[in-house]
Amino acid sequence: MISVLLVEDDAPTRWRLQDALGAGQEFAVTAAATLGEARASLAECAPRVLLTDLQLPDGHGLELIRETRQRHPDTEIMVISILGDEESVIAAIRQGATGYLLKDAVPTDIAATVRDLVAGHSPISASIARFIVRRTQTQPSAAPAPNALNTARLTPREIDILWGIAKGFSYADIAGHLGLSRQTVPGHIKNIYRKLEVNTRGEAVFEALQQGLIRL
Repeated sequence: MISVLLVEDDAPTRWRLQDALGAGQEFAVTAAATLGEARASLAECAPRVLLTDLQLPDGHGLELIRETRQRHPDTEIMVISILGDEESVIAAIRQGATGYLLKDAVPTDIAATVRDLVAGHSPISASIARFIVRRTQTQPSAAPAPNALNTARLTPREIDILWGIAKGFSYADIAGHLGLSRQTVPGHIKNIYRKLEVNTRGEAVFEALQQGLIRL
């Protein structure tokens, strides 16, 4: 089963998400309403997935994202929040969030979205994806001479893989498109993370967009 820690202080929202994930036998959901409760749960067991709001009664979800990424690097983290401003989104991605959904755009089938997250995709609400793209396109430094911003010295193959990650392809999809062995893709991704000095897919895609290495 996929263990999920759901952190949401609004009871009706928490119950709705918990019921949607608990409808089948696929997810083992632990719910928390505060930052303190979430920390206590994380101290007992590292979940496969963390779904968290940002505005919590006793703190900010960014603290939880940062702590979880540091202590449990294999945990997938997705924000579900009413906060869709640029500062909140970018901060969450930089702290380690892999996906970001607005509460008014949460898919009906949240279970499928969590499965996608675990499979290597990065679910992001369409409006957020658009402003991230606009942000990178409007920065004067985003597209100078070819490779001028490739400060991380990514190889053409690594850039191709990074593009696949940005498009939400699974490792198997990327391997198939590029004619690679499925087993070699994680190694390439580790090299990409190391060169870009990031820890998550979201951070890698953001840095690649910032440097003009890929276009969505």
